[in-house]
Amino acid sequence: MLKEYLDHIEFAYPRVLYLLLLIPILAGWYISYSGKTRGAMKVSSLRSFRNTNSFKSKLRHIPFVLRMLALAGIITALARPQTHNDERNVEGEGIDIVLCIDVSGSMLAQDFHPNRLEAAKRVAGEFVQQRPTDRIGLVIFAGESFTQCPVTSDHAVLEQQIMQIDGGFLVDGTAIGSGLATSADRLKNSESKSKVIILLTDGENNGGLIDPVTAKEIAKSLGIKVYTIGIGSDGYATTPVPGPDGRVSMQQEKVNIDETLLKQIADETDGKYFRAKGDQNLSDIYGEIDQLEKTKINITTNRRYTERFHPLVLIAIGFLFIEMLLRLTVFRQFP
Repeated sequence: MLKEYLDHIEFAYPRVLYLLLLIPILAGWYISYSGKTRGAMKVSSLRSFRNTNSFKSKLRHIPFVLRMLALAGIITALARPQTHNDERNVEGEGIDIVLCIDVSGSMLAQDFHPNRLEAAKRVAGEFVQQRPTDRIGLVIFAGESFTQCPVTSDHAVLEQQIMQIDGGFLVDGTAIGSGLATSADRLKNSESKSKVIILLTDGENNGGLIDPVTAKEIAKSLGIKVYTIGIGSDGYATTPVPGPDGRVSMQQEKVNIDETLLKQIADETDGKYFRAKGDQNLSDIYGEIDQLEKTKINITTNRRYTERFHPLVLIAIGFLFIEMLLRLTVFRQFP
């Protein structure tokens, strides 16, 4: 407990602590003075001095020790020990963002660790943590789209929803248009000066009620910037494929990403297209988007100090009181 207390202590005037060097100097002087031979006097009998090793004689240095402890306490108190508490106020003009993530069956391909979907969830969560002043929502899509989390400033809830992403309850397929249109709808009533969609997919549009070009025009008309990410390695990737009997087998599936479409969506909405071929590459892409869409954040830190010298003063006074009491009673000297 004492160690934890000392770890949080700071001194307003730390140079005052150099005065503690006086204590060993005074102790040396005291030892030297105590060892000197005192003046002698003649007495008729030594009977009164036979008890020189009495209990009182052994404890005769206690008053000096108490005085030195009191001095140490006073010097330490003069250095003003303090603790502080920092209060941070974060203010800024945030951006409204929707993360639009493909959760189709092909996102379980294992060319990312442990698969594309889990890698996408991980970097999306990290991205959210870097955007403290933004309102962010989450839309997932496969053969249809679904709003997993509305645009919100409650990032704890959002991160929980990201971790709970599972495409098993959606019709399989890749409805890029539906995912983009749903994301744009979530930002339709946004009053933010900057609105962004980050759309991540590993395939080609093959379903949904809205085609990607129409969805792109909707986003464009609403002033929404769309960043598109094609996720998947080159060539083939090991992918779990369910069979007619319900059993899942691992097969080599060709990676087919409609990069032309994704580039078109990004270019015509003033966004940018990225291709993620590995875990680190995907993290770097989200990091680049984070830099491209910087928000103005003002962080004000208020530091409040609490003085902790009072206990030291009370302890020093206590030592001086005990010393005075001992000198007036046990060690009282009579003329």
